[in-house]
Amino acid sequence: MVSEAAKKKVLVLGGTGFLGKHVMQLLLNDASIVATSLSRHEETDIRDAAHFEARLAEIMPDAIINCAAHVGSLHYVTTYAADVIRDNTLLLANMYEGVRKICPKALIINPLSNCSYPGAANTHYEPEWQDGPVHASVLAYGSVKRLTYAFAESYKKQYDIASVNWLVANAYGPGDYTDPNKVHALNGIIIRLLQAKRAGDSTFEIWGTGSPLREWVYIEDVAHMMVHSLTIPEQIYPVNLAQNKAYSIKEIAEMAAHALSYTPTFTFNTEKPDGAPIKILDDRTFRAAYPDVAFTPLAEGIQKTVAYYEEIL
Repeated sequence: MVSEAAKKKVLVLGGTGFLGKHVMQLLLNDASIVATSLSRHEETDIRDAAHFEARLAEIMPDAIINCAAHVGSLHYVTTYAADVIRDNTLLLANMYEGVRKICPKALIINPLSNCSYPGAANTHYEPEWQDGPVHASVLAYGSVKRLTYAFAESYKKQYDIASVNWLVANAYGPGDYTDPNKVHALNGIIIRLLQAKRAGDSTFEIWGTGSPLREWVYIEDVAHMMVHSLTIPEQIYPVNLAQNKAYSIKEIAEMAAHALSYTPTFTFNTEKPDGAPIKILDDRTFRAAYPDVAFTPLAEGIQKTVAYYEEIL
């Protein structure tokens, strides 16, 4: 039995969001941890530095898992680019500065999006992470994810604040938004396919050409690695949370339709942006450190996600 004084205090920023909910569930099931969530839904706006610092002082965490973000679909982060870059920069700056002032011994764990890789890159290898600009379609979001590393490195150099940074593929799974404009493509396709099936539609529109290749990671797999990161003392330069396997948008639409027992004719709205043509995360660095980590197979994850949306929509 772990005494209350000996328990590790872990703060999850954005603990009511997609990733944050899964992280919180794992932490709450661990008797050695006291887990707290801060989010706008819980009346804490991290963009308000004074309010955030006051809450930090109340909690005094030993570690922070940073799941807070203003994010959405490719179309969303393009349409609301200024809002996305402003809000995410404020979240990032207030978090690091708040830790510096209030709890400088706290470990910060950051999941970064793979959209921060160069837009022209195909297989994404960590040493080449900043060898070129991010794709124009994700300029607002991807640029701030690169900035996260700059904050982590800078606050380490000047204030010895420790960080662990991961580069994460497109996440999918239960617990995300129900608005297809607020989710990554796979969950969005499942939502729209379910709506089309219930409406009796014989055709289904894929946004873009359907050809971009993407690596997908089940949300619970990401959550497990974020919690495991509590045992890593530091990892400033980001490491891919990687499987080194990708599927086209058309392929995932076909898999999701199969899971729904739905056979529409697919059409393609090429006025919608495709984004970068290929995003595959190289797994050499990850497998060297974590050879035994098993990821949820895509077909299994899609089936679980379909079941979730069938129940709540």
